[in-house]
Amino acid sequence: MSSIGQTIKSAREYRNLTQEELAQKMRMGTNTIEKYESGEQVPSNQTLLKLSSVLDIPASELLKLQEFHTTSPTDF
Repeated sequence: MSSIGQTIKSAREYRNLTQEELAQKMRMGTNTIEKYESGEQVPSNQTLLKLSSVLDIPASELLKLQEFHTTSPTDF
């Protein structure tokens, strides 16, 4: 199943970031990143914009509900 959380996780892993590193860049707790990735919590629009900046991907990519791994790395 695909979700915003899976897209965040895939983008983070593509950038070789740990949850802790992403949390530091986002200035939020690691627990929050874990909740986003698990689908337990949905990030606000403002947070999605910040995530798109930190992960260097378009915000529209975070909103797509399709499998991230089907997108080639050159699409970034």
